[in-house]
Amino acid sequence: MLSRKARPFAAALAVAMVVPLAACANNNAKRTRADTQYVARDVNTLYLLAKDRLDKRDYAAAAAVFDEVERQHPYSVWARRAQLMSAFSYYAARDYTKSIDSARRFLSIHPGNKDAPYAYYLIALSYYEQIEDVTRDQTTTKQALDSLGELIRRYPNTRYAADARLKVDLVRDHLAGKEMDVGRFYQRRGQWLAAVMRFRSVIDDYQTTSHTPEALMRLTESYLALGVPEEARKAAAVLGANYPNTKWYERAYSLVQKHPAAAPAAAPAAAAPAA
Repeated sequence: MLSRKARPFAAALAVAMVVPLAACANNNAKRTRADTQYVARDVNTLYLLAKDRLDKRDYAAAAAVFDEVERQHPYSVWARRAQLMSAFSYYAARDYTKSIDSARRFLSIHPGNKDAPYAYYLIALSYYEQIEDVTRDQTTTKQALDSLGELIRRYPNTRYAADARLKVDLVRDHLAGKEMDVGRFYQRRGQWLAAVMRFRSVIDDYQTTSHTPEALMRLTESYLALGVPEEARKAAAVLGANYPNTKWYERAYSLVQKHPAAAPAAAPAAAAPAA
């Protein structure tokens, strides 16, 4: 499972972006349905009701009422704000699909708005929060990486981009971990060439992650099993040059020592001149 250590900071940014939240929590489905029944209400009444639900951390109800603000008053100055507040409320309620949909709707209608960076940030966070451990499918992990990258490219100097850069490193490490998990699986089955492809992917695509030393050692193992000791020696040499004090280098060094390089073939003797 991906480390969540960076998430308190992300949540603090989200809260700071919208409104301070009260300390108590209250989720009441009946009240939510009553709040969102179509009854024509002025925009101030609806918005204050939504904010009240948000202050009480009744996030699902808050999101529904913010949606109602937009539905009943689509051309008011509050509709734009309600869209973004709805996206945040769904995120806080852990309804990540609806949070992404709300944020994308906001961006489609207001692409140049000053709050666009925050909308991109919510999209990235919503994917990030759904990352599964390395034994599961990593489609959402790749979507998180793409969304974080888009935020960084579009708004590199924002505080959201600063947090996104930290998360990119965590996500890349997670994806490298998935490649390692699959590579080790192939090793256990004796599918050495398939294992080599996975470990090469870690070294080529995720070389700055924490998994690179082990990937180089696993490459050494796999090349030896394939009967190509020279390639194994190359992998071990790279490992020794970059990670000399690791257990992975000790293991790789021991392996190549047990498989000495083949002596070069002797040159054929010169033919005797014809009599």
